[in-house]
Parts: sequence; structure tokens; C-alpha cells
Amino acid sequence: MKQFVSFVIKETKHILRDKRTMLILFGMPVVMMLLFGFAITTDVKNVRTVVVTSQMDPQTQQVVERLSQSEYFTITSTVHTPQEAERLIRSQQADLAVVFASDFASKKNGLQLIVDGSDPNMAQQWTNYAQQTMFNVQSSIFNDQSSMINVKMLYNPQMKSAYNFVPAIMGMLLMLICAMMTSISIVREKERGTMEVLLVSPVRPLMVIIAKAVPYLVLAFVILIVILLMARYLLGVPLAGSLFWIVMVSIIYILLALSLGLLISNVAQTQLVALLLSAMVLLMPVVMLSGMMFPVESMPEILQWIAAVIPPRYYIDAMRKLMIMGVGIGEVMKEVTILVAMTVLLLTIALKKFNVRLE
Repeated sequence: MKQFVSFVIKETKHILRDKRTMLILFGMPVVMMLLFGFAITTDVKNVRTVVVTSQMDPQTQQVVERLSQSEYFTITSTVHTPQEAERLIRSQQADLAVVFASDFASKKNGLQLIVDGSDPNMAQQWTNYAQQTMFNVQSSIFNDQSSMINVKMLYNPQMKSAYNFVPAIMGMLLMLICAMMTSISIVREKERGTMEVLLVSPVRPLMVIIAKAVPYLVLAFVILIVILLMARYLLGVPLAGSLFWIVMVSIIYILLALSLGLLISNVAQTQLVALLLSAMVLLMPVVMLSGMMFPVESMPEILQWIAAVIPPRYYIDAMRKLMIMGVGIGEVMKEVTILVAMTVLLLTIALKKFNVRLE
């Protein structure tokens, strides 16, 4: 046991001495959280809005005030015809136009939205926000009862994109850091020719591998705590579910990532190859097919089948349910079961392929 602890301490010192590794381990999570939390956001704010009306009667004024008082829309100008509004949108001076019919005051209906559709996703969001802002009125502004829709947004009433991104960032960072760093650590020993020395030591080869993985397990746990603290107190993302189960599911996921890193180290003979494999096997699938950026349900069927074997997909789904929705562990048992099965499978394959006699 003392020898095992000595190996763990040795690997920990290697990590702490490497300033570049420490910068990646702790700098990348902080930068990614800040970028996705503040810079890369899909939140609707300050949409430049043009009002199209021939007369500003009290009913029209009330609707316009609801738009201007919201944080989502900024009234930039008022014009008299839809053609003038379209010209403003085409010249990139406006994003959205609200067109009031000439008889809006008497009939209390007759609205049209003209939207810049060059970005379909944002155009759809602007339309939804505008409809929600104008039609979610507890008064008799509108006679058209189909427009009187009282929208109640569960779990994310302010529709902050950080609620969506934070669980996704957790899945991406923990996978990249654990898998990539573990694989590079073992491959580095191969490159330097010190792996043979480690394997002929009194400690069993399996213990050597576990000893090299333990520091990354501890570091990943520390990074997880840092991410959760930033999410809660910096980005305002709630931890509605049990913190215990959030941590336990994350530990299972970290073990899965470490197992994948060990498997990559079996294939790669150099650190460059390990990095390339990690990037190709982890980075692109995690970003594109895990549901981090795009809903899996909207993808072509063949990509949905490929996404089914992407581990971060299940971790991200579980974290969104636990953190945002506040459900119990029973509601995420499907995701947890899949993660446990993947961990056992990857660890079994990695250990069986580990070649004690290095070529």
C-alpha cells in the first residue's frame, strides 16, 4: 500500500510541477464558463424594434410600452408603412418590426411581425419573445382570444442560455480533461522509456495505472466543485436537485472519462497521437452530437444512432434534470445505468488491451 501511495504522490508532483498542465486543468474550465456564460449566449436582449402604425392610440401605445419596458426589445423608431420597416431591416438598422393594422384600436386585433430571418434560430426566438411580451396581458387589449395565451415557462422563466450551457460545459470539460490528460500522462512514460521501469517495479501493473489515474480523479473532482460554484454564484444557475446525487453521477462520469483515457493510451505511442485521438474521438462528437449545442431529436436518424454511443449525451441530460429541474435520482436512472455500463465496458477493454510487455 505504501508503494501505491508513493506512486500517487509521484504522479501528483509531476502534475503540479508542469505549469502548462495546471493552466489547462484550471484555466480552461474558468475561461469556458465565462465565455459560455457571458459571451457566447443565445439570450434575447436589446432586439432593435421598429413600430409601424398610422396612429398612436392608447391601445397601440400600451402594447408598445410593454415592448419598450421589457429587457428584450429596444424601440429604435416609428414608421408609417411596412415598406419603410423592411428597408430598415435590410439596411441592418433593425431586427424586428411590429406592424399595427389601421383599425387596431377599434377591432383590438391585427398585428404582423416582420423579422430578419438571416439567422432562423434567433428569428424564431425573437418572434416567440415578442408574442409572449405582447399577448401575455391580463387585460382586454386583444379581442382575439387565440392570442390571449398565458405562457408559463417552467424551470427557466427568464430563458437564460446559461441554464442550458452549464451542464453541457460540465460534460465537455470533465471528459476532455480526464480522458486527454490521463492518456497523455501514460503515453509520456512510453515516450521517455520510463514505463518499463514502472512495470518491473514491485507494484503490479494494474496498480501503476490506477496510481496514475488517482491524481486526475481528485483534480477532476476539484474542477467539478469550481464549476458548480461558478455556475451557482457567478452565472446564477440553480442547483435545484440533490447536491449529493449531482456529485455522485459526476464521479461515475469522471471514472468513465478516465477509462476512455486509458483506452486511448493503449493505442497511442506518442503524446501528439494521443492529443489527436482525443480531439477526434472526444472534442467534435461532444460538441456536435451530445446535445450540447443542438437537440439530438432534430438530427437525422443516422446521427441520432451515432449520438446514442456518445457518453456526454447522457451525463448532460442527467445534469439538466438534476440541476435545473430538481428531479430525484429515480428520474435519471436510465442515464445513470447507461453511464455505469459504458464505464464497466470501457474499463474492461482498456485493462485487457493494456500491454504489460511494451514493444
